[in-house]
Amino acid sequence: MSSIQINEYQEIEDFVLKAKEYAGELTIEVRADSIVEVSRTLRDKFGFDYLADITAVDYYTDELRFGVAYNLCNLTDRKRLRISVRVEEDDPVVDSVIDVWQAANWFERECWDMMGIHFAGHPDLRRIYMPEDFEYFPLRKEFPLIGIPGSIQTPEPAPPKEYK
Repeated sequence: MSSIQINEYQEIEDFVLKAKEYAGELTIEVRADSIVEVSRTLRDKFGFDYLADITAVDYYTDELRFGVAYNLCNLTDRKRLRISVRVEEDDPVVDSVIDVWQAANWFERECWDMMGIHFAGHPDLRRIYMPEDFEYFPLRKEFPLIGIPGSIQTPEPAPPKEYK
């Protein structure tokens, strides 16, 4: 994949908070309230027609605790780009980009299920891995590594098998 520079994307410069390049890949941090507009511009004007992944990060900081990263590809020009937004712990809400890329559906649901990031406008934001009534978000840093005893019903372990 070819290297890209931030100056190629002047149409979105009003939304960019910072940009950095590492290992030949560009990451652009934008305002959370502009994610749909930036995504649509990157798709329509710059050919980033493939959403490879959406993931969330718990920075465990006092301000802007959570980050949401969108990994994009322009398959025609063989370019990769990562855009990211940061949200507060008290109100971790980002607008859904399903209208831009349909692939965002399951990625956003996974971020909701594991990190508690709410995607406003998502048509079916429900849990994937955890039970719907589960109160916690397992990938947040304060979640205990051994889980919370009694928070979820688990099956009894099967007895060990005999080996011949």
